Amino acid sequence: MAYATVTADRAPSVVARVLSALKSTRATWARNAAYKRTFNELDRLSNRELADIGIRRCDIEDIARFHVYGA
Repeated sequence: MAYATVTADRAPSVVARVLSALKSTRATWARNAAYKRTFNELDRLSNRELADIGIRRCDIEDIARFHVYGA
């Protein structure tokens, strides 16, 4: 004979939800800072330096976004 035990998952507490929101916000800020840092580093390069590494100035934004956020 088989017995089933049902356990009810409780919803996360208010404190857990606030901490989760803070963690998510902190991660978002970190990704945004990494994007800005990457963009600014590439933007500071001269057109010649960009050409040497095979990057067009119009692609800097896309490259920075891909570097931080992925595909």
